[in-house]
Amino acid sequence: MTQIALLALAVVSAAALAAAGVQARARRHAVRRAEAADTLLARYEERARAAEARLAQHEEQARETAARLAHSEHDAADIRRRAEALFGEIGHLAEQRLPAEALALTHPGAPVPPVREPELVGERAVLALDSVLAAARAAVLGERERVDAAARAAMRGTTSKIQTLLYQVQSLVQQLQHDNDDPRLLEVDFRNEVALRRIQTVAVLCEAWPGLARADSPLAEVVVGALSRVPGYPRIKVANHLREPRLAVVARAAEPVAVAVAELLANATAYSHPDTEVPVTVQQGGRGALVVIDDSGIGMDEDQLARAKRLLAGPPEVLLTELGNPPKAGFAVIGRLARQYGFACHIEPSPYGGMRTIVRIPGALLTVVDAEQPLSVLAPQPVRTATAPAPAGPGEGDGAAAPAATASDRTTAAALPAASDGDGLPSRRRRRPRPEQQPATALDESREPPADRTPEQAAARWRALQQGTDSGRDAAAAQSVPAPVPTEGADQ
Repeated sequence: MTQIALLALAVVSAAALAAAGVQARARRHAVRRAEAADTLLARYEERARAAEARLAQHEEQARETAARLAHSEHDAADIRRRAEALFGEIGHLAEQRLPAEALALTHPGAPVPPVREPELVGERAVLALDSVLAAARAAVLGERERVDAAARAAMRGTTSKIQTLLYQVQSLVQQLQHDNDDPRLLEVDFRNEVALRRIQTVAVLCEAWPGLARADSPLAEVVVGALSRVPGYPRIKVANHLREPRLAVVARAAEPVAVAVAELLANATAYSHPDTEVPVTVQQGGRGALVVIDDSGIGMDEDQLARAKRLLAGPPEVLLTELGNPPKAGFAVIGRLARQYGFACHIEPSPYGGMRTIVRIPGALLTVVDAEQPLSVLAPQPVRTATAPAPAGPGEGDGAAAPAATASDRTTAAALPAASDGDGLPSRRRRRPRPEQQPATALDESREPPADRTPEQAAARWRALQQGTDSGRDAAAAQSVPAPVPTEGADQ
């Protein structure tokens, strides 16, 4: 029993030991598996943390991408706005600014609109648009100058033929006047003179010669000759205040001065009431002579007066397109002649309510004709010393009045008189009352004769007038030649 018990105990012990060994091995295996699981878990956790980090990074990148996308959309909208604004500015340039710039070339006071949205389109776009405007302006100016030069050349060629025909008509009318006692021929001759004046103005405007060569001409005769070219001549009243009755304009400037005075007289009569007079005063001072023309017309506003002064100053270049439609070339012609020949013309408001124009002829353009040269009977005689001063007219102050010079005050042919105001302009002189005289123009003879004049007396007067006219024209023809190149004229 004991042995069996020992054997059983040994078996049990061996089984226990085997079980313990198995258990120990199982525990070791479980520990190894647990360690492997922990290692795997740690690895998975590391991977999870890496995945979370990558996810967070992707989310950040997604947020940055969304922000960039939003910014890009804003930039795209801004670019669209700028592009639309630029296209709008291009349209504004084509539709508004370019036409306004073209208008400003002929009307300097016309405004040219600027870029509407300079901040939106940007500085570079503004500079580009302005450069386009400047280039268009330069191109228009160049084309205008080219076209204007071509027009001037065409007008010079065309009007030279017209002037030749008018001179032929003038010669034919003179022959008819010699052979016929018809007063209507004087009207034909007068209208031919008016046409020649208009031709001369355009000739001068087109840089041609005034059209007539003359000898030294007494200033009073130059003024009367200019008067005979103006349709409203009966309204023009000339007062001769020259101290030297033989004071004359030198040959080279006689016809230009006559053309300038004729244009001013035509302007004065055209823009004043037909029932008003146009007083003309011929004065003499220490620095030359003056022809003062007043009218009581409609006057000028500030813009018109500024433009007239600019044209009378003789700008270097005057385009035909700047003179309006129909062209008003009078002031431009006077300015060109004044600049070329050395006299001057000034315009200002007149005390008579209209405008006053003053032609200043310097001493360099004046001379004294010989005593042997006959003076025209049509020229007004100088106003003599007044026995009793007449009331001062408009614009004559107490200090401006001075008695007219007597015959003893006349200068010799070598020197001109030097009486003047402090500024070199001669003083106005009071005129004594004189009995009414018949106008000394040839056309006035075409009016109805007085009731007590017989037909024989009228015929004798006409014959005498025609003989005097023929002799005067023959003398002038010996000293004058027609110009080769003239053009048609225009009013102021």
